[in-house]
Amino acid sequence: MSSAPSRSSADPLDDALTAGLGTVLSSIAAVGATNPAVLIDGRSGAGKTSLARRLAAAWPIPGRVQLVALDDLYPGWDGLAAGADYARENILVPHAKGLVGVWQRWDWERDERAEAHAVDPSLPLIVEGAGVLTPEAARLADVRVWVDAPDSARRDRALRRDGDTYRPHWDRWAAQEDAHLAVHAPRDLASVVVRLP
Repeated sequence: MSSAPSRSSADPLDDALTAGLGTVLSSIAAVGATNPAVLIDGRSGAGKTSLARRLAAAWPIPGRVQLVALDDLYPGWDGLAAGADYARENILVPHAKGLVGVWQRWDWERDERAEAHAVDPSLPLIVEGAGVLTPEAARLADVRVWVDAPDSARRDRALRRDGDTYRPHWDRWAAQEDAHLAVHAPRDLASVVVRLP
């Protein structure tokens, strides 16, 4: 299943996010569960966080939804795979088993784990971040989303968002994304593909 904007406007990105959100919401409704798990993956700057925030705000099931961003889990600039593994073991596996999951935020300044957060298995869950959609994680999710965008647009968005903090690490992070795509083929694991300009 894929989504694409159905009309043009002054803001093609907003249109594409709105169309993608509609497709994801339909997929969640089709699951019919009160506590579905949704994974949102894509390369840096693709629009994962924007889509995840819109999804949390428009969640179709009454009650609270839990949103976890892998940016809070990666253990530094070389930690894409480690962050995804951490999310799977500490968040997705317990949620799927009906157990409370506990994760600790990565403090980038202190270079160590910080405060702990609980994940309630009775509540729906969104986990977004580059690297999250692997074959192992896909088995634990009800809806699996891949967000795609042109390389130049992704880079512009990411560097506009994070500026000089991210610029020196762009190639280093992109190499880890390349490895994730080569090993896990996350787009092929997705039940929904959202294409953004």
